[in-house]
Amino acid sequence: MTNRRSFLIASSALLASTALPAFAGGHGRIGEFTGASNHVTKGRAEVVTKGGMSEVILLDDFWFDGAPDPKVALGRDGYDPATLMGKLSKNAGKQSYAVPAGIDAAQYNEVWIWCEKFNVPLGVAKLN
Repeated sequence: MTNRRSFLIASSALLASTALPAFAGGHGRIGEFTGASNHVTKGRAEVVTKGGMSEVILLDDFWFDGAPDPKVALGRDGYDPATLMGKLSKNAGKQSYAVPAGIDAAQYNEVWIWCEKFNVPLGVAKLN
């Protein structure tokens, strides 16, 4: 009985401390980035809407090679400057950006990384 109890306690501790795989997304539409204008942009973006508020989330696997003025925006078969959400906060990893008030994120099918200084695309993720 003692061995069985010890085994159960040890098994429970092991299960509690074992990291299960995290599934990114599941809350909104997700797209995979491809680079543009000779830039490397990769990873995934997700657009999530809750309680009437939308945000763009660049997921943990996001990575960008860098540029002087990268901004995050939405597009509908092309970049829409009215949707600019601000400067990219970092070149890698998870980060989120609020979609501007009055913009219906459901009407857009892309997330863009855009260089406003040179007016060129740096990467785009087509949303599913």
